[in-house]
Amino acid sequence: MEEEAISEFSKNGDDVPSVTLVLGGARSGKSRFAESLCADSARATCIATAEARDAEMTARIETHRDRRGLSWRTIEAPLDLVAALDRAEAEGDPVLLDCLTLWLSNAMEAELDIAAETERLTARLSALTCPAVIVSNEVGQGIVPANALARRFCDQAGLLNQAVAAVADRVFFVTAGLPAQLK
Repeated sequence: MEEEAISEFSKNGDDVPSVTLVLGGARSGKSRFAESLCADSARATCIATAEARDAEMTARIETHRDRRGLSWRTIEAPLDLVAALDRAEAEGDPVLLDCLTLWLSNAMEAELDIAAETERLTARLSALTCPAVIVSNEVGQGIVPANALARRFCDQAGLLNQAVAAVADRVFFVTAGLPAQLK
């Protein structure tokens, strides 16, 4: 399935999906798969939402950067995804947005209006003129969290993923490194 997805995404022409959503759990292989969808391009842009707030996150960010290599341009956008998409689209290269759930965590901490920001994001994704691969965690498959903040995050992540999936041309779910196409 991964080879088919990669070859379909890297073809030139009108049948290239403009937005692909890649969902999965923590350490499912979703970022690696999403990166592979852009692999045939000479250049690509990564919109990174993670912030290096501790040593462990710094190491995770470095692992992702090293895996992508030097041909990737990075735009750090912990909050304003629409502005980052504007900048990335100007280059015309494929865009990898990694990841929506880290952005959601940042947006909740900044007390942004998540519904309004989701609407802005989905409108911008619908209007993109370059291919984009969006990575997000699927967090709603476990037990209902015990505290209100965690429940709110799960609820918001589910609504965010549904909104982006609705405007995406393709949606994949990755588990154990294996992608399954949902849409």
